[in-house]
Amino acid sequence: MDGDTLHSIGELARRTGLTVKTIRFYSDRGIVAPTDRSPAGYRLYNTDAVARLDLVRTLRELGLDLPTIRKVVDHELSLPEVAAAHADALAVQIRVLRLRRAVLTAVAERGSTPEETELMHRLAQLSEDERRRLTGEFLDAVFGGPDAAPVFAGAMRSMTPELPDNPEPEQIQAWVELAEMSLDPEFRAVLRRMTEYQAAEQARGGTAGPRRDIVAIVRDQAGPALAAGIDPASPQADPVVAAFAKHYAHLVARPDDVELRRRLAARLESVNDPRRERYLQLLAVVNGWPAPESLAPVLDWSVQALRVRTQQGR
Repeated sequence: MDGDTLHSIGELARRTGLTVKTIRFYSDRGIVAPTDRSPAGYRLYNTDAVARLDLVRTLRELGLDLPTIRKVVDHELSLPEVAAAHADALAVQIRVLRLRRAVLTAVAERGSTPEETELMHRLAQLSEDERRRLTGEFLDAVFGGPDAAPVFAGAMRSMTPELPDNPEPEQIQAWVELAEMSLDPEFRAVLRRMTEYQAAEQARGGTAGPRRDIVAIVRDQAGPALAAGIDPASPQADPVVAAFAKHYAHLVARPDDVELRRRLAARLESVNDPRRERYLQLLAVVNGWPAPESLAPVLDWSVQALRVRTQQGR
């Protein structure tokens, strides 16, 4: 194609796929200026206008405004720098849209009231610092704040949600529900009682260092019995109960008797609160961890086994 060839607006429209009206608009804005005019006064454009219009169309489709596009095509701005800035702006918009989608999905699924919807919206929009502050207040309420025993440092870390910079909608939904739970005074009190149980066990056991939690011991002892279909009230369950009761007796430095088994049943019942399990499920989603194992079946089995034997004085 001859570089000196001049084209009318109609020819440019056919070459670029843009409408005559659009090209005239860009021309009036000085983005694609005519090279010359015909004897009748019609605008004429050189071949460079085709490439310029192709770039303008691409940048418009990418969402750039006309003043910025004009500076780019006139080489007043670097295209890579403009692209980087625009990409950053789009990232913010995408994050906002993800937050809105997550909240609306949660509202639809949960049938939320206007008040709950407003709370979810505010929680979803919290900054990283605000999320950390909310989480810190929650963990302080559960573990005792600055006076928390060093033995709970690992537990606090394991219960800390860390929403990634570019979360998936499911992670945002999980964060919102988790944040709602952490604001619930009753839920905080439930977890605080569990912490106090564990702290008292550490103190009665006469050690300041970490010791294996009784819940993990019960899970390991009772899990196989549950899997084998052993009835918690049957004689076959006696050695299983005796094994984890013995561990608990050693942990709290008390004899294995009816009173200890009642205490252990109460301890396991407190851990078996469904809200605790829900918190851990949501935490795994937010942090991108594998889904946690449900302890409810083995705890139900163990509590039933203990209750039967304490009622019978065994």
